[in-house]
This record gives sequence, C-alpha cells and structure tokens, in this order.
Amino acid sequence: VLILEGLNVLAPSHTEGPETSDLTLSDFFDFSIYVDARTEDIERWYVDRFLALRSSAFTNPESYFKRYAELNDEQAVEVAIWKSVNEPNLVQNILPTRARAHLILQKGPEHTVDQVLLRKN
Repeated sequence: VLILEGLNVLAPSHTEGPETSDLTLSDFFDFSIYVDARTEDIERWYVDRFLALRSSAFTNPESYFKRYAELNDEQAVEVAIWKSVNEPNLVQNILPTRARAHLILQKGPEHTVDQVLLRKN
C-alpha cells in the first residue's frame, strides 16, 4: 500500500513545453480519492482557522505569524489572503483535478462527508 497526498498528484500531464509527456503520476494509481467541498465552505473553514490561530499558535513570540496575533477580525481576514491567493489556486489548480479521481468524498458545511461518488470504469 502506498498513499500519496498533495495538490499535484492528480494533475494532468504537461502538453506544452520542452518536457511534454502524455503520462501523469496518477496514471500509475490503482485508486485515487479526492476530498471535495463547496468553495464557500472551504473559505469559511480557512478564515475561521486563521482567526482562531491568532489567539493560539500566533501568540508564540518565536512564531513567524506573531505579527498577526494583534490584528482585528477585518484586518486578519484581509491578511489571510483567501481571495488573492488561495481561492485562485483552488479554482485554477486544485478543482480541475477532481475529475481524475476514482472516488470523491463530498464534505458538507460541518466537515462531515455528505456524499460519496464512485466513478465507474
């Protein structure tokens, strides 16, 4: 059993450039799973976690993130860079890989799996 996890394991092959290939890493998988959720839920989970970290891990004087501990909610949401970095990455790079998975676990607003979708071969 080998388990690979990451953002790029289901990425399609490169079809342009000097290192063009029809093969992709996921071509060698027997089975792949994609954990999915609505973008609105992912954003809320991300921002909620960032706000919660201000009063825990970010308070460590040695932490790189210490500077975020004193931000108010509005400032923290802006600094969390969801709209400018994380959402575009989700839409452009992560969501397109969903169709390559054999099984999709669809999570609901409370992080519970609400639906299981199995692709027939």
